[in-house]
Formats: sequence, structure tokens, C-alpha cells
Amino acid sequence: MVHTAETDRLAPALRCLVVDDEPHLRRVLVRVMQADGFACDEASTGVEALASLARRPVTLLLSDLHMPEMDGIGLLREVRSRYPDVAVVMITAVADVATAVSCLGAGAMDYLTKPFHIEEVRARVRQALDKRRLVLENRDYQERLEERVAAQSHRLEQLFLASIQSLADALEVKDTYTHGHSVRVSQYSSVIARALGLEAEDVRQVEIGGRVHDIGKIGVRESVLNKNGPLTDEEYQHIMTHPMVGWRILSPLLADMPKALNIVRSHHERFDGRGLPDKLAGADIPREARIAAVADTFDAMTSARPYRPGVPLQATIAELRRCAGAQFDPEVVDAFLDSLSSGAIDPATLESAGPHAP
Repeated sequence: MVHTAETDRLAPALRCLVVDDEPHLRRVLVRVMQADGFACDEASTGVEALASLARRPVTLLLSDLHMPEMDGIGLLREVRSRYPDVAVVMITAVADVATAVSCLGAGAMDYLTKPFHIEEVRARVRQALDKRRLVLENRDYQERLEERVAAQSHRLEQLFLASIQSLADALEVKDTYTHGHSVRVSQYSSVIARALGLEAEDVRQVEIGGRVHDIGKIGVRESVLNKNGPLTDEEYQHIMTHPMVGWRILSPLLADMPKALNIVRSHHERFDGRGLPDKLAGADIPREARIAAVADTFDAMTSARPYRPGVPLQATIAELRRCAGAQFDPEVVDAFLDSLSSGAIDPATLESAGPHAP
């Protein structure tokens, strides 16, 4: 029996299809292959062979070159297209180099000329199966390598996101009132982004941008962050440096996530051009930043502060509508309010919303 790792891989038995329009020669090959442990099927033409393969797959195909209806080259091309894992050995009475090159070029793993010796058949079959095994092993290796690379990339991404999370957590330690705010802004922003039909990768960047949009407040004085009352003009100007501070901090980390960076820098821009830090207006404000601006304001208004309770839901909705076209992109406001009405954003979650900084 021809025994290689292939016999274990394709247990319980190797199967061979012998294709030849000469019944006597076909039977000789069948007996040889059966003696070596193969289960064998037979066909007299290429058309019959394809019908047989459709009924039952094989490991090895031994095919004559010259046959009626469909010759061996035609059969070889069909087999390579439909059943690429089959090892094909071509057999012909024409012993010329051009024919051999043609067969090998079309995907045959070996080539035999008539008349042949039985041991030569066995040697060529072993060689073809070894080639097939190497091809399959190489494919398996490539697939496993791709899986490992994908797993490693996923791991690196998780570590990266963990580092971003650590930065956000560091801010929440410094400013207790921001606890939960960034998470909610991230969630609200992603719902709006999906409602507006953004692509999955863009939604992902919106989520990350929302999570770290206030990271620049790390550079704001704690006396201002934690002030229990309205801010003076100077204090307001100081705290509004946080978009640029955050953008500078995160630019090296989020170089491959420009939309997340846009949120960090531009979530305090206004639709009418009176925002910060760049006084962008309308469509010049990145869409993702326009999304985060609505989510940020909604959470800011509905969350409680030490010096005031959260604004009631209906009053917040009325304020968003009033400011659409001035502070906010009207399309984004509509998408947010539609999500609120549909339950994609659940007002009941507001009960657990913690306080945060302005």
C-alpha cells in the first residue's frame, strides 16, 4: 500500500478515478491501484469522469490524454477548476516534450507515457501524492499563519484600546464628575453614526473618539475642573483648551484613526462657525465631530452637577431642536432624536447617568 501522511489525512481510504477509453488498460490500472490500497472508480471519457467526481470525490485522478467527447487536457482543466485538491497524473502514447509541458502547465502533477511499467506507475503516483501533500500542508500553513497574524493584530488592537481606556480612566480619577460621561457619549455617538449610515469602521472610530473626546482635560487645572459653580470667563477659556490638548496627546496614538482624532479636536465646534478651536462651520466640521457634539451636549444637559440637577429629558430635546442649525448639524439632531424615539437610545439609562464636568 502507498502509505504517506496523506493516508492519515484522508482516512478511511484514498480513492482513485481511472479515466481511459481503452477498457483493458483501464482495468490494469484499477488493479494496480487497488493492490496499493486505493478504492477505485472508472470512467471511459472526460464527461463520464466529471459525472463520477460530482457523485464522489477522489484523491487521485489517472487520465488518458486522447479520449472521445472530452480529451484529457479538457478534463484536467475542469478538474483543476472544480476540484483543485485532486492530484492528476496524465497518461498518453504520445511521448513528446510539448505534450508533457502542456499537461504540467495545465495543472497535472505528473505525466506517464505508454507503454509503462507497473512500478513506474507506482512511483509516479507516490510522487504526485507527495506533491499534493506538500501543497495542502503549505496551504494549511498559510491559513494558520494568517490566523496567527490576525490573532496578533487583534491582540495588539486590544492592548492599544486598553491604553486608551487607561488614559480615560486617569482623567476620571482626576475629575470625578466625568465618570461615565465619556462612555455614554461614545455609546450615543455610535448609535447616531449607525442611524446616519456610516460604515462599520467609521462607527468604530466614532466610538473610540467619543470615549476619549475629553482626554485633554488632563491638562486642565483641578481647581477649574472640580469647581462647584459656574466658570469665570478666564476659567472657561482655560477649560476650552482641552480639545487641542487632547488632540496633541492622542495624535501619535490615533494616527490610523483620523475620525477619532477629529472628534477629540472638533467636538466643540459649532455649526454656525462660532465654536472652538478652529471656528469651522457647517460641512467643514468633520461629520463625526458634529455627531459627538450632539451626544456630548445631550449627556451634559441630562447629567446632574453639584450646583444643579440634570435638565429634564423633554427640555433637553427642546433645546437640541432650538439649537439645530446654529450650534448643531440639523441632520445629526434629527438622527439623534429619531434614535431616542425608536428606543435605540433608551432614556431609562439616564437614571443611572453619573455627573460630569462641563
